[in-house]
Amino acid sequence: MAKLYFHYSTMNAGKSTALLQAAYNYEERGMATCLLTAQLDDRAGARRIASRIGIHSDATTFNAEDDLYATIADAHAETPRACVFLDEAQFLTEPQVWQLARVVDDLGLPVMCYGLRVDFLGKLFPGSAALLALSDELREVRTICFCGKRATMVVRNDADGHPVRGGAQVQIGGNETYVSLCRRHWRAAMGDTPETPAQ
Repeated sequence: MAKLYFHYSTMNAGKSTALLQAAYNYEERGMATCLLTAQLDDRAGARRIASRIGIHSDATTFNAEDDLYATIADAHAETPRACVFLDEAQFLTEPQVWQLARVVDDLGLPVMCYGLRVDFLGKLFPGSAALLALSDELREVRTICFCGKRATMVVRNDADGHPVRGGAQVQIGGNETYVSLCRRHWRAAMGDTPETPAQ
């Protein structure tokens, strides 16, 4: 039975690697897939999903105006697909998440979305919020903070390596800009330090 999945994490957790491996598993068995990624993030090149470990695959790009149900239905009609994989899911709009739900419900195709849960200020991305609400299954892709604890937050650094505490939600970048942290160290980086305990 087809489901809508949301694989979420912070930066540098291996989401794209997991996506590409899962897509390869289908293709290795002769099953066609549909790969999509946000047009906004072209760090790996136009129309490409790439992992930091060097693997990559071509993909169809989407922007906020695209009807993903129509895109996937057309691709499925041309060549039957076994699964849909979508990277950078945080950039989806709420209507697009509903379109992906229709792909699952009406076309019977599983849809595997991979993306960030929260931004550098600890706020949900609109696409992530909709996926958290509508997905059939939620799966955390875990990574760790420098202290060894599970990283659940991300801090954005400026060019001098100092944490940024305001600005636009979206700024495309990689290791040079973002660092994954546990909540405690994210709070410290954002200037939220604990008060001196009472004696």
